[in-house]
Amino acid sequence: MKLIDSLSLCLLLSALSLPTVLSANAGADATLVNTLAKSHITSPKIVGSGRMTYLLWDIYDAILLTDSGSYLAEQPFALKLDYLREFEGKEIAKRSVKEMQRQGELDAKTSARWRTLMENIFPDVKKGDFILGVADKQKYSHFYSQSGWLGSIEEPQFTQRFFNIWLGEDTSEPEFRLQLLGETP
Repeated sequence: MKLIDSLSLCLLLSALSLPTVLSANAGADATLVNTLAKSHITSPKIVGSGRMTYLLWDIYDAILLTDSGSYLAEQPFALKLDYLREFEGKEIAKRSVKEMQRQGELDAKTSARWRTLMENIFPDVKKGDFILGVADKQKYSHFYSQSGWLGSIEEPQFTQRFFNIWLGEDTSEPEFRLQLLGETP
C-alpha cells in the first residue's frame, strides 16, 4: 500500500470515529485498534511516518503512533513497520542487535539473550506483512503482526535500546527519525 493511500485510509477511519492506524484492510484495522487499546494507547494519533530505503531498495514504511500525537519516550507509543520486501525473522533480529550495540556498550551475554528472544518472536516477513512494536507505560515491549500477538519482552533496557534504533538521537538514520517524529529533515 502506498503511503498516500494509507493516509487516505486514516482520514476515512478518523471520519468514522475510529482511531487512526495504517493497514491494508478493515479487518487488520480492527485488530490493530484492539491491540493498541490493550497496550495503553487508547486513541492512537499519528506522530509521523516515513519510508526506510537502503541504497536503492525500499525496505518498509513506518508510522509512529501515540495517544497525544507527539512523541515522549516516557509515554506509551507504537511503531508499525509495513514491509516492502522479504526478510527472515532471524535476520531482523540480527540487524536489530547490531543497531542496539551501536548505541553504546552492551555486553555479549545480554546481546546474545536479546537476539535469541527476538529470533523467537519475529516471523519471516514478505511484502505486505507488518510488525507492530508497542512500548507500554512499564517500558515493556509487545510485538504483533497481521496474525496477532507475537511475543513480549519485559525489560525496560531492551525497550529503550530497541526503539532507539529508530527514535534515538544516535540512530543510524537521523533523517528517517525526524520523519517519524513529524519533523522536517
